[in-house]
Amino acid sequence: MPPEKTAAPSPAAVARGARRASWHLALMLVLTFSTGIVDAVGYLGLDRVFTANMTGNVVILGMALTGSEDLPIVGPVLALLGFLAGAAVVGRVLRKAATGWTTASTWVFVVVGVVLAGLGVATSLMVGLPVEPGTTPPPAALAVTTVLGIAMGGQAAAARRLAVKDVTTVVVTSTLTGLAADSRMAGGTGDGWRRRLGAVVLILAGAAAGAALLRWHIGAGLGVAALISLVAAVLGHFRAHATR
Repeated sequence: MPPEKTAAPSPAAVARGARRASWHLALMLVLTFSTGIVDAVGYLGLDRVFTANMTGNVVILGMALTGSEDLPIVGPVLALLGFLAGAAVVGRVLRKAATGWTTASTWVFVVVGVVLAGLGVATSLMVGLPVEPGTTPPPAALAVTTVLGIAMGGQAAAARRLAVKDVTTVVVTSTLTGLAADSRMAGGTGDGWRRRLGAVVLILAGAAAGAALLRWHIGAGLGVAALISLVAAVLGHFRAHATR
């Protein structure tokens, strides 16, 4: 018997899927901006530690282990461990969830926002922050670094589950590679250049915003990042349920 033909999706279903994908892309780009803020706060305010961009931490840690002066070791290690822990926990939570944006996804982003807000308040009350370069960070700063790593690992795992092409919210190296390698100059089609360039520009803008907010107060950047995460969670949740 000939194989049964699968019914083609209706135009309405195709349109709903396109709208959902566009919303996911927009929300992940917004979260990429907030990641830039968080990493600026971590690097400039928490003894040169990246709490979202783990590539930077690995490089810093490698240089520090060779004896390079004034480079942190404890902070990058704690951020790495925290990031892995957060990604593992969220990966397990979302393992059995349906594909796309689910209620579980919403809760992950809400928790990330609440954690960032709590850290914003906590850092506002801590003495010795931001950490001066070359000085030993206080235990409170290391605790903030660890918790930020956990939150960013969880966000990255949730974003990965949504599978928005070229936008992970925490990394732009692969995005830059795709932007250049698939460009017309390289003989490619140039498809997806807008989202790729958008991710790079937004994490750059987020880092600039984080650095500017740090001049005012170390907790300000984390507060703005928290608000962005919470708004993204609410918009994503209602949009996902509205388009089903």
